[in-house]
Amino acid sequence: MTGAKRKKKNVLWSKMHTPHWEDFKQWCRKRLPILEWAPHYNLKENLLPDTVSGIMLAVQQVTQGLAFAILSSVHPVFGLYGSLFPAIIYAMFGMGHHVATGTFALTSLISANAVERLVPLSVQNLTTQSNTSVLGLSDFEMQRIGVAAAVSFLGGVIQVAMFVLQLGSATFLLTEPVISAMTTGAATHVVTSQVKYLLGMKIPYISGPLTFFYIYVYVFENIRSVRLEALLLSLLSIMVLVLVKELNEQFKRKIKVVLPVDLVLIIASSFACYCTSMEKTYGLEVVGHIPKGIPPPRAPSMHVLSAVITEAFGVALVGYVASLALAQGSAKKFKYSVDDNQELLAHGLSNVIPSFFFCIPSAAAMGRTAVLYSTRAKTQCVLASIIVVGLKGMLIQFRDLKKYWNVDKIDWGIWVSTYVFTICFAANVGLLFGVVCTIAIVIARFPRAKTLSIKNIKEMEFKVKTEVDGETLKQVKIVSINNPLVFLNVKKFHTDLINIIQKENASNLLLDDISKCEQNTLLSPLSNGNCSEEASQPCQNEKCSLILDCSGLTFFDYSGVSMLVEVYMDCQNQSVDVSLAHCTASLIKAMKYHGNLDSEKPIFFESVSAAISNIHSNKNLSKLSDHSEV
Repeated sequence: MTGAKRKKKNVLWSKMHTPHWEDFKQWCRKRLPILEWAPHYNLKENLLPDTVSGIMLAVQQVTQGLAFAILSSVHPVFGLYGSLFPAIIYAMFGMGHHVATGTFALTSLISANAVERLVPLSVQNLTTQSNTSVLGLSDFEMQRIGVAAAVSFLGGVIQVAMFVLQLGSATFLLTEPVISAMTTGAATHVVTSQVKYLLGMKIPYISGPLTFFYIYVYVFENIRSVRLEALLLSLLSIMVLVLVKELNEQFKRKIKVVLPVDLVLIIASSFACYCTSMEKTYGLEVVGHIPKGIPPPRAPSMHVLSAVITEAFGVALVGYVASLALAQGSAKKFKYSVDDNQELLAHGLSNVIPSFFFCIPSAAAMGRTAVLYSTRAKTQCVLASIIVVGLKGMLIQFRDLKKYWNVDKIDWGIWVSTYVFTICFAANVGLLFGVVCTIAIVIARFPRAKTLSIKNIKEMEFKVKTEVDGETLKQVKIVSINNPLVFLNVKKFHTDLINIIQKENASNLLLDDISKCEQNTLLSPLSNGNCSEEASQPCQNEKCSLILDCSGLTFFDYSGVSMLVEVYMDCQNQSVDVSLAHCTASLIKAMKYHGNLDSEKPIFFESVSAAISNIHSNKNLSKLSDHSEV
C-alpha cells in the first residue's frame, strides 16, 4: 500500500514539474539562440564557405581593431581583444545571422571622450614610466584602458537593464531618417577626429559642444604645421583603399577571394616605415610594438563608473541603434526575424563580459576575428585612412537627402536637423532630438486624419471568371485604408494586410470573435481584427489580386511609403497583383521614386472601379462571395 502511494506521488510530482522543465528549456532556447541553430548546422554545406568568409573578415577586423583602438585613445593591442571577445559572446546570444560585433568607430569615439577627460596626456608626464606586469605596458596605458573598459561595462549594464524592462519594443520610434542622420553625423565626428593623423598635426584635445567647428578652426589657424609627408601618405592610402574596395565590389561575383587591401596596405607601410625610419627622418608618429598574448581577466576601473555615465549611455544607445539597424537590414534581406529585446541582451553581454578582458566598447561591425595579430610598427596616418574609408558607407548617406526630399519633405527636415544636432553636440543628443522631433510632428499631423477609430480597414472579397485563363476563378480583395500611415503603425499595417491576403475565406470570421479582438487591441490604428497567427497559403489554386483603396490615407511619412513599397514587392513575390486606387499625386510620386515598381503594368488608378475594370479586362463579374467590414 505504501509503495503504491509512493508511486502515485512520484507520478503526480512528475506531472507537476515536467511543464516547468519544458518551459525552462524553451526559455533557454529563446535566450541562447545558439542552442537553436547549432544542432542543425550543416557541416558539409556550410563549414567551408563559413571558414573562408571568417578568415577574410578576421583579416579586415585585425586592421580595423588596431585603428579603432587608436580612435578610442588606448593602446592598439586592446583593439585586437575588442575584435575577439564580443564576437564570441554575440555568437551565443545574438539573432543576426549575418551580423558580428567587434570594435566600432562610433562607440570608440564616444569612449575616447571619457579616456581623454579622465586620463589626459598630461598625466603621462606626471606618472612614472614603469611598466606593469600586464603585457609590459605602462601604468598610463593601463589607466586609459581601465576607463575605456569601465565605459564598456556600464554601457553593457544599461543595455541589459533595457532588456529586462523590455524597451526593445520601443524601437519603432527610431525611424530610418533619424538613424541615417545620426550615424552620418557620428561618422563626420569620427573623420574629424582623424584629421590630426591625416595631416600629421598635433591638435590638443577639444571637447564639449561645437567641438566639430573648433577643431577645424584650429586646423586653419595652424595650417602651416601640416606635414606634407603625412598628407601625401594619407591621400595615397585613401586612393588605394577606395580603388581596390570598389574593384572588389564590382567583381565580387567573379572572384571568390577578396583582396584584403587593408592588411596589404599596413604591411607595405610597416615595411616602408622600417626601411626609411619615417619616425626619425620625417617625424611621423608610429604605433610601435604590439605585445603578444592575452592577459588574465581583470575587473574594469569601477571607481570611475560615476564619471563615465554620460559616455556609457551614449555607447548603449548609439551602439544598439546602429547594431539593430544592421541586424534588421540583414534579416529583411535574407528573410528571417530578429527580436529587438534579445538584441539588447546580446549586445549588453557583449560589452559587459569583454570589459573584464581589457576590451573597448563594441557594437555590430563588418567583420570578426579569432586570431591576434602582432607587428612591430605601423604608421598612424595609414590607420587613420583605414578608419575614414571604413566609414564610407555612413558618409554616403548624404545621398539619402534627395530621396527624403522627393518622398516626404518633413522627413528631409528631420534628417537635416538631427544631423546638425549630432555634429554640434553628440550622437546620443542628436538621436534623442530626432526621436522627440519625429513624435512631435506626428502628433501635430494626426488631427488632420478623417478617422481614428479602430474599425478602419474595409475588406471586400469577390471572385470573377476570366476568359483568358479558361473560366478559372480569380480572387479579388479590396482593402480600404482610412488612417495615416506613419512609423507608429507601419508594422501593424503590414501584419494585418498580410493576414488579409492569406485568409482563404474572410467570411469565416465571426463578428463576436472580431469584437473580442478589437477589445484587446492597444495602439493598433490599422487592425483587421485577426487574432490568429495561423494562416493558410494565399489563394491556393486561384489567382489573386489586391486593391488598396487609399482614399482615407490622409498623410504618410517615409516609413509609410517604404512599407507600401515593401507590401507591393512581397505580394509580387507571392504572385499577387496589387493595384492602388484614389492615390494623391504626392503618394504616387513618392512610391515611384522610392521603389522599383513594375512600369509595364498600371499600378495607380483614379478609382476602385477603374482598378477592377483593369483586373477584369472588360470581363463580366460572376460571383460576389463576401463583403465584410473589420
